[in-house]
Amino acid sequence: MKKLIRVGSRESKLAVIQAQLVIDTIKRHQPELEFEHITMKTSGDMVLDRSLDEVGGKGLFVKELDLGLRCGQIDIAVHSLKDMPMVTPDDLPIVSYTKRENPFDALVLPVRAEDVDLSKPFGCSSARRKLQLEQLYPGVTVTDIRGNVLLRLEKVDSGEYAATVLACAGLNRIGLQNRISKVFTEDEMIPAAGQGILAVQGRQGDDYTYLECVDDLSSRLAALTERAFVRRLDGGCSSPIAAYARINLNGQDIELHGLNYDEQSGRHTIGSMAMPICDAEKLGCTLADKLKQMLVCYKGEAI
Repeated sequence: MKKLIRVGSRESKLAVIQAQLVIDTIKRHQPELEFEHITMKTSGDMVLDRSLDEVGGKGLFVKELDLGLRCGQIDIAVHSLKDMPMVTPDDLPIVSYTKRENPFDALVLPVRAEDVDLSKPFGCSSARRKLQLEQLYPGVTVTDIRGNVLLRLEKVDSGEYAATVLACAGLNRIGLQNRISKVFTEDEMIPAAGQGILAVQGRQGDDYTYLECVDDLSSRLAALTERAFVRRLDGGCSSPIAAYARINLNGQDIELHGLNYDEQSGRHTIGSMAMPICDAEKLGCTLADKLKQMLVCYKGEAI
């Protein structure tokens, strides 16, 4: 009798595709395993009339799946890492990080539009994206837009918004690469910590050796670095904090680009730094401390 692995995810089309990507990878390496995919509607999917920071932050996207893990309804949960809280419960660790998809953000215009109509607002709920959009498009109005990828695209195509910004990774995975009008570089818009990486969450003490085929070392190191940066800055869902790390070509060092924002002054600082890969989490904390110090004696320049 084959061992059954019950995989949990949100019920959106993108979440289902992402869970299936993980399942397919395991199947290729562990054909003796069987899988059941269980979808759940999370609180974050149900509350669409208010911003995330008003109703509980990123924890709303994992609460029901956490419960499913704890009660034994599912064995693993597949999440977009960027949607997970920066601190995970000790009893529900992240046990695998998938190979990273394109980590950058994409500008999405209405169907058949060729240029941004700045007479209309951008639809964007992310404080991180909003801050950086206002730097790229001076004078632009940015208003909240909630819902899954397809719902946001409908709102843009209806003419309600001039454009929106979505993760390239999500658009690629859902087969909507043709909707990407522009890919922002890290110099234009630093991504959210963990963007493009899928995290597989499990239960403390369970055997997850079958996930070794899923885990990607480069993604793990980037995730540890970026999440350490955000935690050090006490950044939550409503904070326009950004972090993007990648292994340098020499394979020995990891470089981190970060953005810190001070709510009291309304100022932000951007910087980058590299360290050996063995100091990944230290790198995140060190750059965070430097950017915090820059805001104390603000000069308005990157380090």
